[in-house]
Amino acid sequence: MENNAPGALLSSLTAFDPDLHENQYLVYFIIEKEIVNTSISMLFSINPENGNLYALKTFDYEIEKEFLFHIEARDSGVPPLSSNVTVHIIIVDQNDNTPVIVSPWRVHGSVVEDKIPRSTDKGSLVSKVIAIDTDSVQNSRITYQFLQVTDATLFSLDQYNGDIRTMRMFSYRDPRHQRLVVIAKDNGEPALSATVTIKLSTVEPAVKAYSDMTEVPLEYDIFSDLNLYLVIGLGSVSFLLLITVLVTCVLKCQKPMPSKAAPPSRNSVISERNSTIADSTLVSNDAYWYSMFLAETRKGKLVVRQPVPKAGSRYIVSSLPRSTGLTETSDSAASTLQYPK
Repeated sequence: MENNAPGALLSSLTAFDPDLHENQYLVYFIIEKEIVNTSISMLFSINPENGNLYALKTFDYEIEKEFLFHIEARDSGVPPLSSNVTVHIIIVDQNDNTPVIVSPWRVHGSVVEDKIPRSTDKGSLVSKVIAIDTDSVQNSRITYQFLQVTDATLFSLDQYNGDIRTMRMFSYRDPRHQRLVVIAKDNGEPALSATVTIKLSTVEPAVKAYSDMTEVPLEYDIFSDLNLYLVIGLGSVSFLLLITVLVTCVLKCQKPMPSKAAPPSRNSVISERNSTIADSTLVSNDAYWYSMFLAETRKGKLVVRQPVPKAGSRYIVSSLPRSTGLTETSDSAASTLQYPK
């Protein structure tokens, strides 16, 4: 077993030699070897006369669990004869480690303070107790129990996993502060244990949120501002692009307004085929034309067409002078038609 006293008797070996006298006298010794960079003779010793095996140091199960070495028994004959045996020493665990509570984390001694909403539903997880034990499997098995609880009808504790849950919803009659004392006990003999005290304060959800904001400083998140700038920039560019497209479409669809020019007093409208225009005189063998002029009357302006000359005749058409006034209405169209001599 671990935690033995140095020099404690571990075992006794006995050998038998059927020879007589000096030949049956036996001597015991350990065959030298190294274990974990340590000589075996530094850990164990044997009485050469009776074969009693002793431990030279205190062993710890969590560090050294077993040893394997050989012991030889030799007679005093000439030549000496010997025999050896393999010794396997197993260190037995002793429940010498107390459970250590690792959750919930305790900042101020063994007391843990926490806040829970008063509107917590039935069966909600309030807290969780976790303890560890470095002993062997059997001795390190942990169970959890309530030592003290303000209201036994309000909370339940799972004895195997340490979950603390609500058994019902909070009422206005329940105290605002709840005190829970939990014990974590191992399975050794005798059993060792550790305790933790949990103080729960019930608060309204809004109060809890405000408390969390005041206790935990908010960190500046640069990525949120960057995303905001990107959204604003993309929105602005998209808006400008849309405005540009709309303005372009409007300008393309809009027709230019005709220019307002003073109408001439007399004009000729000419339609031709296979004709040649030179300066202001048109000569053609195959042409038709209309000579129009504006006649001003009392009620307005009157457009007058003159008859078309017969086809095949040669004629010269000269443009009417632009300086002709609207009042000169007595001129005939014959002045614009000149036949060749």
